[in-house]
Amino acid sequence: MASMRKLSSFPVHFAVVGGSMMYDQGLKISVPNGRYCSNGDLGVVAAFEQGKLKETAQAALLFRPHVVVTVDSKGFSFRLLKQLRGGEARLKGLSEFVDHVLCILPFEAEVCRLNGLAATFVGHPILEDVLELNLGKNNVEKGWKVHGSSDKFQSKHEISSGATIISLLPGSRLHEVNRMLPVFFSAMKLLKDCFSELIMVIHVAPTKHVEDYINRVVHKCPIPVILIPGGSPHMKYDGLTASQVALCISGTVAVEMQLARLPCVVAYRAHVLTEWDLIQNEAHREEQIVAAEKVIELLRPSERSICNPSAEELEPMLSNHTPSMI
Repeated sequence: MASMRKLSSFPVHFAVVGGSMMYDQGLKISVPNGRYCSNGDLGVVAAFEQGKLKETAQAALLFRPHVVVTVDSKGFSFRLLKQLRGGEARLKGLSEFVDHVLCILPFEAEVCRLNGLAATFVGHPILEDVLELNLGKNNVEKGWKVHGSSDKFQSKHEISSGATIISLLPGSRLHEVNRMLPVFFSAMKLLKDCFSELIMVIHVAPTKHVEDYINRVVHKCPIPVILIPGGSPHMKYDGLTASQVALCISGTVAVEMQLARLPCVVAYRAHVLTEWDLIQNEAHREEQIVAAEKVIELLRPSERSICNPSAEELEPMLSNHTPSMI
């Protein structure tokens, strides 16, 4: 948004749906995005209140934009675009209501074009963290990597050098955090007795609804906690650099873990309707099992690894997770 203002020769106005960081860039918020967000799974049927979607469409039409840009959350975005373009009955495919796709991964543009969609690869926005941290061109030549300050983080929060620090990144949307934070808390409780000093660092998305929820439930986990507010790459990467491992959800955050070179466990819990579909639909279930087996094979420790627990040893420690959990 800031770049568009710099490049445009005429005033640019942004409106309707967005979070606090967009608000800081001048977005006129008509509908707070914390009230609903869907990632496109079957849960959209249960999670979406038609009135909220209608409210957003009406606000967009009232604003009369030259361009409608949607970001992620396809369950919400596609339904909104369909309403703005005149209803689902007239639509035969994505190209009927999407004019152009801006792709953040290089292979996506070609996939879109092969399916009749105009697309341009624009690069991954998470790399702006590297630029904001002023790491310069040398960092690109050596491979994208972000070095935070572990010493600074531990000194600021009075953490001893022998402490085990685990970062938790439960998501940026309220429904994600609501589903995943309790799961991560359960994992931390299992780890509590394995370390003499265990500290969890929760990276909080810069959304009021998420902040309020985490502040409300964080006391439920009996482990010392440090909350890192969103919006500051310096604080985020200092916390990640100080951590030994991270528990995070699937998504952009996994790219951040790679930039920080931090080992991580990636998990995601879908909506109950999606999980029900996985359980009931044998074909879908088999696809998930095959995909999981491939991931496990890639992550399997080598024969030379020592102290590698067997499946039998691990089994009593693991709860009965749903099919959408790895």
